[in-house]
Amino acid sequence: GINGNYGCPLYCASKGAVVAFTKALALDLAPRVRVNCICPGDVATPMLGKQLQQADGSYTLEDVEQAYPLERVGEPLEIAHVICSVLSPANSFMTGSIIPVDGGLTAK
Repeated sequence: GINGNYGCPLYCASKGAVVAFTKALALDLAPRVRVNCICPGDVATPMLGKQLQQADGSYTLEDVEQAYPLERVGEPLEIAHVICSVLSPANSFMTGSIIPVDGGLTAK
């Protein structure tokens, strides 16, 4: 949703729509409801495993990891921690935010 990528224009368009929808909804629902968007990079889930299997060796987990400044994919719990933080009343002044949790990928 933040950057495009090769070979998946429809996927990128749908994620970009989520980013724009988040910002618009945040404006429409404030001050009653806060709306934020977490944008994870690749995460070690069955979905990533399926993508790697469908790639049929054209790229590997190690190839994916090398794209990240932290040189690894995320773990589900790492994404969950950010979600819990954003939901916390301690972040009650946050709305309309787009939060990348991507091992530095969008910092490049």
